[in-house]
Amino acid sequence: MSFSSLPAKIQSLLFLTFLIIYLVTLMGNNLMILVTLADPMLHSPMYFFLRNLSFLEIGFNLVIVPKMLGTLLAWDTTISFLGCATQMYFFFFFGVAECFLLATMAYDRYVAICNPLHYPVIMNQRTRAKLAVASWFPGFPVATVQTTWLFSFPFCGTNKVNHFFCDSPPVLKLVCADTALFEIYAIVGTILVVMIPCLLILCSYTCISAAILKIPSAKGKLKAFSTCSSHLLVVSLFYVSLSLTYFRPKSNNSPESKKLLSLSYTVVTPMLNPIIYSLRNNEVKNALSRTFRKKLILNNF
Repeated sequence: MSFSSLPAKIQSLLFLTFLIIYLVTLMGNNLMILVTLADPMLHSPMYFFLRNLSFLEIGFNLVIVPKMLGTLLAWDTTISFLGCATQMYFFFFFGVAECFLLATMAYDRYVAICNPLHYPVIMNQRTRAKLAVASWFPGFPVATVQTTWLFSFPFCGTNKVNHFFCDSPPVLKLVCADTALFEIYAIVGTILVVMIPCLLILCSYTCISAAILKIPSAKGKLKAFSTCSSHLLVVSLFYVSLSLTYFRPKSNNSPESKKLLSLSYTVVTPMLNPIIYSLRNNEVKNALSRTFRKKLILNNF
């Protein structure tokens, strides 16, 4: 159903807005990947994890936004049973992977600030590869159990999904069976997937804050904090909206309010992440400048 309750003109305006956001998201995240790969100065562990985050954001958008754009223009408001399950599966896969990757990035900042002399040894290529795999892996079992269990229920009556993608809460409302056990699982799953990484992030930043306070110079404190500020902002945007949406799968919150919350972490945050990391990071800005200068020089020749 997407935003079918809104007037046609508003839907057209939303289409143009989301199309621009979608294109900016793809361009920004692809640019972040290319620049961090091309520039030798950005081959540190922090930018390795940032590349992984950009890959996740691109996948997140490809799963949701193209179908939403088509629905807004009423090209095709239908989705097959298998298509709905596939969309939900990859949505949960990328969402869970992002939760754990953000925790991994917080650990990386903890090592960099609290153990700077040992940072290259601790966060070597092998370790960072293992951490990346460990971040991506939880998405598979969570997405498999959640999607398989939900779509094994009998569906009857209306087949209208009151959302702009096949998310668990609106699809759950179409089930004509007792879903109490599934709802318990959904709450427990949310606690494990959202709260555990969140607690790891809080622990990392508690240690980071203590280490920063011990730095004697104000300039040193500001420099240390600046390396974490972008990640903190991204974490805040992602976790707040995600938690508000999924802690109560069948809550009495209006569908429109849930749609707005979902837009924040499915559409807006993936666009903001590369912008936040580039605007608040001098290394990325300098790398972008060097890359464009090299491109101009090569074109002149």
